[in-house]
Amino acid sequence: MELLDWFQKGLSLHEYIGGMKVNKDEMMGIYDRFSLSDKEKARLAEFKDTGMKVIVLTEDWCGDAMLNNPILLKIAEEAGMEVRFILRDQNLELMDQYLTNGTSRAIPIYIFIDEAGKEKAVWGPRAKQVQEMVDDGRSKLPAQNAEDFKDKQMSMYRRLTASYQEDSKIWQFVADSIVDAIVSGK
Repeated sequence: MELLDWFQKGLSLHEYIGGMKVNKDEMMGIYDRFSLSDKEKARLAEFKDTGMKVIVLTEDWCGDAMLNNPILLKIAEEAGMEVRFILRDQNLELMDQYLTNGTSRAIPIYIFIDEAGKEKAVWGPRAKQVQEMVDDGRSKLPAQNAEDFKDKQMSMYRRLTASYQEDSKIWQFVADSIVDAIVSGK
């Protein structure tokens, strides 16, 4: 299938939110509290109403999607981009074309396409600064075979999830990173 076909197959925002079983309130909480900066709005001006579309490879259970999707939605609104959601686990054919580091089915992945369906930029699954936070947290975990590994790992993920929901600096890192990808076409 071509990218435009995937876009047309995707769920609307209303359909995606309606089908969410987890992270819905958390995602919408970020959406309600996040605003683009004037600088980001100015950087997006040249893309406003150009017919650019976004395919979002995602799942509701994903903490990174909970953080990134509402920020993408604000960017898409500002630039007049249509957004469609493709559930990763049901669409591995597309997901496997956008593996992180060539091996990982990490999400979310945002595929920006023009009106004709040509790929213009790809972003995901995390902003560089957020990846550094995750890497730092993982580096402090005990060895995987340690008795307390699972407990410490879950504790780290709970702290990350809480910071994703509350730390507006993280939201800005994500917004800047997505806008950079759109503007640079990477």
